[in-house]
Amino acid sequence: MDGTLVDTEPYWIAAEHELVEAHGGTWTHEDAMSLVGNPLRESAKVLRDRGGVDLPVDEIVAFLIGRVIDQVRVEVPWQPGARELLATLRDAGVRCALVTMSYRELAAPVADLAPEGAFEVLVCGDEVERGKPDPEPYLLAARRLGVDVTRCVAVEDSPAGIASARASGAATLGVQAVVPVPAAPGLSRTPSLERVDLDLLTRLVAGEVVDLMADDAVPEAVAP
Repeated sequence: MDGTLVDTEPYWIAAEHELVEAHGGTWTHEDAMSLVGNPLRESAKVLRDRGGVDLPVDEIVAFLIGRVIDQVRVEVPWQPGARELLATLRDAGVRCALVTMSYRELAAPVADLAPEGAFEVLVCGDEVERGKPDPEPYLLAARRLGVDVTRCVAVEDSPAGIASARASGAATLGVQAVVPVPAAPGLSRTPSLERVDLDLLTRLVAGEVVDLMADDAVPEAVAP
């Protein structure tokens, strides 16, 4: 969700900076980038240990989620092509799951604003024992859909998410968003969801590896 479908990473980063600064710590852009796609409790531990936030992990998580929910209530910043792709897949009868490390209290309202019927299943960060990069979230999504994970395509933007998807056995498409998506054997890549359609996803399920970034310059990490 975060980064792939909606550009909420700036909301998370702003919340991290606010919390660390309130506790007299220092938080860099590189620190923030290192947490992209991580389970929230793992990020909270880093904020405590590296950022000097003197709070229990659960309180750190609650603060971050609260701040992001406040921002999402003002605006849900959909990534270019995201809503259009979801509508296309729904209309073609492609069953979809939202697999996110955000907790359900944040993920559900965002999913509700997607095209109606786009998501049959949600797997959220507070519903798994082992978050990304472990494959558990994607394996759980496939089980809830009642499908073979190797007949699925996972669309991801973060290193942790891509690692989770690939470890599950799903064909994986990395989307360039907040952090770079380096080329890797067997990994398909795209610079934007605007370049993704039903034909491309069908090719990926069939085992083809497609790199739409091969002819595009891969941008550096987004500046603060």
